[in-house]
Amino acid sequence: MIYAYAKLTVTNPDALAAYRDVAEAALAKHGGKVESAAREFTVLDGAPNAPDVAALLSFPDREAAIAWSNDPALADVHALRRGAGGSDILLLG
Repeated sequence: MIYAYAKLTVTNPDALAAYRDVAEAALAKHGGKVESAAREFTVLDGAPNAPDVAALLSFPDREAAIAWSNDPALADVHALRRGAGGSDILLLG
């Protein structure tokens, strides 16, 4: 199992809503799922630039995560997420 951290700064809530409608199936195509997501945060240390939405994603392995990110059939799904505002995803490991 490998995890990814997704950080979104939302400027287009409608695009985010459209993304949420298709995100679960897109992740599942490569064995991924949302482990946890939040809109409210408690800073434990430092002064981070907190996002509007953060999520912890899981995938069976590194290859599955990269396949999800690079899948041409999911280009429209990724475009919806990016169209919602700033979108950063870090693979942890």
